[in-house]
Amino acid sequence: MVGLQWAGLIVGAPGTLVTLGDLHSRPVLLAIAALVLTSILMARRIPGALLFGILASTAIGLPLGIVRYQGVASPPPSLTPTLLQLDVAGAFAPGMVAVVFVFFFLALFDSVGTLVGVGSQAGLMRDGTLPNARGALLADAIGTVAGALLGTSTVTAYIESGAGVSAGGRTGLASLVTAALFLASLFLYPLVRMIGGGYVLGQTTLYPVIAPPLILVGTMMIGGLRHVEWDDPTEAIPAFLTLIIMPLAVSITEGVAFGLLAYVVLKLATGRGREVHPLMYVFAVLFLARYAFLR
Repeated sequence: MVGLQWAGLIVGAPGTLVTLGDLHSRPVLLAIAALVLTSILMARRIPGALLFGILASTAIGLPLGIVRYQGVASPPPSLTPTLLQLDVAGAFAPGMVAVVFVFFFLALFDSVGTLVGVGSQAGLMRDGTLPNARGALLADAIGTVAGALLGTSTVTAYIESGAGVSAGGRTGLASLVTAALFLASLFLYPLVRMIGGGYVLGQTTLYPVIAPPLILVGTMMIGGLRHVEWDDPTEAIPAFLTLIIMPLAVSITEGVAFGLLAYVVLKLATGRGREVHPLMYVFAVLFLARYAFLR
């Protein structure tokens, strides 16, 4: 959904919420061309297909004025304005309890949902569980805390990691290379901004270079649905709600919540409550409390 919006293929519309975008505009045509090229490279199993698609669309976008050259390197900005700018005492105020509760749910279920999705795509799941998940969650938690101390956006696991998995990344070495490149990007910000920067079209900002990889990552991750027992409504309905709520609510957490609640309710209603892990009941109650009492 994000990729389709960033490509301009899907735009907002009154009455129907979304509709097909303008397929004649240059940035949309560039995104479509990149989508076709990258799809062909993937179909022919060319290693690095997503990266080649990004580079090709950047090269095409430069002479068209869609991608603008902004330099190569620059010193990173100072962290002084945000470093350790914390209000710890304020976090303990009574009115902050609900906020902390919501943030906890968002951080936990966004991380778990991302790890399961990317882990499944990478073939790392074993009997429905992710080995060494404790270490992965610990790393995610450390990143979240460190990011807060630095004053940056939340440092966490992102579903876009599926792009790296599709290129063959399966080990810690791939993660270390990614980390090194992120570090280098601090000093190569103009180059990164040129490739991933937006193109303003009317009142909308499009990202035609990086939108196609996001769309294609979806095709890679959708394969996990083949394991759903679609003939069993107590399995199919929760899976469908999880699948459809995530992109429409733009939240992994909301998709997990709706799917989990539907799963618990349907299992209980059909006399199959014993199939539900006790922890699922706990989370179902917490989700109900969140929707009932929080705004």
